[in-house]
Amino acid sequence: MENAEYKPVIGLEVHIQLKTKSKMFGMAPNKLDMTEPNVNIDEVVTAQPGSLPVANKEAIRLAAKMGLALNCTIDEWSKFDRKHYFYPDLPKGYQISQLDQPIAKEGWLEITKSDGAVKKIAIQRAHLEEDAGKNIHPDGLPYSLVDYNRAGTPLLEIVTHPCIESAEEARKYLEELQRIARYVGASDADMEKGSMRCEPSISVRLPGEVGLPPYKCEVKNINSFKFVEQAIKYEIERQTEMRKEGLVPKQVTMGWNEKLNQTVEQRSKEEANDYRYLPEPDLPPLQFTSEYIEELRGELPELPAAKRKRFREEYGLPDADIENLINWKELTYYFENVVSELDAWILSAPAELSGKTDKRGKLIKSVANWCLQDFSAMLNVEHKNPDESLVTPENLAELVKLIDDGKISSSAAKQVFRAMYERGGDPSEIVGDLGLEQVSDEGAIASVIDVVIANNEKAVTDYKAGLEKSFGFLVGQAMKELKGKGNPNLVNELLRNKLK
Repeated sequence: MENAEYKPVIGLEVHIQLKTKSKMFGMAPNKLDMTEPNVNIDEVVTAQPGSLPVANKEAIRLAAKMGLALNCTIDEWSKFDRKHYFYPDLPKGYQISQLDQPIAKEGWLEITKSDGAVKKIAIQRAHLEEDAGKNIHPDGLPYSLVDYNRAGTPLLEIVTHPCIESAEEARKYLEELQRIARYVGASDADMEKGSMRCEPSISVRLPGEVGLPPYKCEVKNINSFKFVEQAIKYEIERQTEMRKEGLVPKQVTMGWNEKLNQTVEQRSKEEANDYRYLPEPDLPPLQFTSEYIEELRGELPELPAAKRKRFREEYGLPDADIENLINWKELTYYFENVVSELDAWILSAPAELSGKTDKRGKLIKSVANWCLQDFSAMLNVEHKNPDESLVTPENLAELVKLIDDGKISSSAAKQVFRAMYERGGDPSEIVGDLGLEQVSDEGAIASVIDVVIANNEKAVTDYKAGLEKSFGFLVGQAMKELKGKGNPNLVNELLRNKLK
């Protein structure tokens, strides 16, 4: 439990693998979902004698765009450095990274906490580097293996200032950072697949202590938002208890044990001078002209924060709906295309529609429900995006209109939508093919109601005695006679009038 007297001090390092066709400094393909080991490799990845790095232009472009999206400064000059450490997953014996002249620096990302408070998380830097390979430790075998498929993947490391004060703030920051990476098109940023990894550094400040605590514990490579939050909470509690006892936690690197729900010590924490940084002699400095930066800025899409604000103002949706839509970039585009179709319909038929504002709000909410419920569920089963389905925005807009016009019931609409998803097509034609037209003829419904009232005298008597559930029974009998095709609003209205 986070103690208000002992204040947590948290900084986050987030590694995001960039979506490029080739590796950061070589021509090997950059593919993340490889099952066969050591196939995405070349002489640069494996550090063959005489091989030289060449910086990936697309990775640099994506890194700079991410910097702009995070409100960072992009200096005119940037350079690469060698970061030395010896580990089997790093064939060269050093990693090409950036030390004192990163791509981007001093930005911020805004989050909204669960209590509604808004906070800017200060970003210290975002720098480019190459990913390492992956060590594999087979159970029961006296040796380890190394897979170099991941080695050399372009990696953007985004580092916050130690300004985060709770596990909740950390999770909110990570969720928004993931959205931004996806909107920019820089990365899938999937934590479970390893294309986004987080390493929180946690310490606890004593009551009255000024400045940063004299230590920090870093938890390495956590692969889900949930585990990040759990690891931070665990460390805050562990360190708070130690500091209450007058102890200073060791400055170490920790791992998160998902089965035990606790951190475990791995090794002592290195300092920058342990890595013996030096400028990379085989790569020239990078120059970013003001014209190039403005060109990149112009390429930025509408980012989640701006879209969130516009959706609230333009569509009047509940915050939960807006958040769920924004979490899926492609779904927001699809949703807006459907709304655009409905807007064109409303504007083209002003004489037929009264209270257009109310009508529009009702239709928009219906579109959001379809997108977030039935449509999302079907897409997720097949791991598809909306634009890969057979349900066009025009056809979904028409389905929503058919429901609103009372031509089909909500339950029938679900059958129609399933058919639209499976084989495509116009919803009006599918309604005809399946015989799902809703009965809205007052005379036909009134005749059925007369029969229902005559055949169910006890239910009628009970209703008149005040038993409201009897009304529901009578409605059910009427819908049964109409084979489920009766307009439910009309059935309810005519039945109540008859019973008076």
